Amino acid sequence: MAKKSSKSSKAKAPAKAPSKADPLFPSKPRSFGVGGDVRPPAATVSRFVRWPKYVRIQRQRAVLYQRLKVPPSINQFTKAIGKNEAASVFTLLNKYRPETPAQKKQRLKETAAGKAKAAGVPHQL
Repeated sequence: MAKKSSKSSKAKAPAKAPSKADPLFPSKPRSFGVGGDVRPPAATVSRFVRWPKYVRIQRQRAVLYQRLKVPPSINQFTKAIGKNEAASVFTLLNKYRPETPAQKKQRLKETAAGKAKAAGVPHQL
């Protein structure tokens, strides 16, 4: 390709008249310090959103669990128990369930009847 002369390709632009300051929109010098910087592009604005409290808490918890070493005695409560394990635990705990008021009344009646029978006193209700 042949080079064109730079003098002929560039035309001189007409000189612009200096614009007058608009009184409605006075010009202010830009401040690039903290808080006065240029806004980031729209793709990264999600960091500056005021997230709901539950979102902030769950994100902070995830960061803390990554940064801290949690003892096993506390970490066991972060995982849910399985259905089969829960059934075996509940059957075990059911043996040690406290008695109901009706069961207590029945037990006291039987105890009193046993004591009365052993003492030879006739049974009265």
